Amino acid sequence: MSFRIAGRSSSHNTRITRVFAHELGVAYRFTPIFDMLSQSSADYLGNPALRLPILETDDGTWFGALNICRELARHSKLERAIVWPEGLTDRIAANAQELVLQGMATEVSLIMTKLGNAEAQNRYADKNRQSLLGSLDWLEAYLPAALSRLPSERALSYLEVSAFCFVTHLEFRQILDTASYRTLNAFCGAFAQRESARATGYAFDAQ
Repeated sequence: MSFRIAGRSSSHNTRITRVFAHELGVAYRFTPIFDMLSQSSADYLGNPALRLPILETDDGTWFGALNICRELARHSKLERAIVWPEGLTDRIAANAQELVLQGMATEVSLIMTKLGNAEAQNRYADKNRQSLLGSLDWLEAYLPAALSRLPSERALSYLEVSAFCFVTHLEFRQILDTASYRTLNAFCGAFAQRESARATGYAFDAQ
C-alpha cells in the first residue's frame, strides 16, 4: 500500500496527519498544494470541498485530517494506543478537543481573509461557494450509500443528525436554494418527521 498526503507544510491540519504518519511508522509521499484559491477539485486530489489535507492510497482518497489519521492507524504495523475524539468522555477533555477544532477553523478563516486585496478576497468567497456546492453534489450522490452502511439496529447516528441540520440550515439562512437536491431533500423530509426535529426547528432568538 502506498500513501500520498497532499496539503501544505504551513497547515495545522496537514501537520496533524504527518505527525500521525510518523508516530505510526507509515511511510508516505508529501505533495504540496500551492494555489489555495484554486476552484478545481483536481488540485485537491478530487476533494469536492476544495479543502486539505487529502490522503491518496491504492484504494482511493480520504478527505480531512481525522479521516486520514484513522486510515493511517488501520495500516500501521505498530500497536499504538490512540484516543480518538469519540473516546473523550470526560467533560473537560471533550470541551478541550472541541475548542481546539473550533480555534483551528477560525484561524484558517482569519488567515484567508488577510490575502491582501479585494480580488483575492472575492476569489476566496467564490472558492467557498464552489466548495459548498461540491460538497452538496457529493452528498446528493453518496449519502444514501453512506447511510446504508450504518448499523441497521441504530437508534441514531451523528452522520444523520449533522447532515439534516446542515442541509436544512442552508435554506433557513438563505445561503442557496437546495430544491434541486432531490435525494438530500427526501432524506431531510423523512428525518423531519422525528419528534426531535419538530421540536428543534431553526429560529432567530429574540432578546
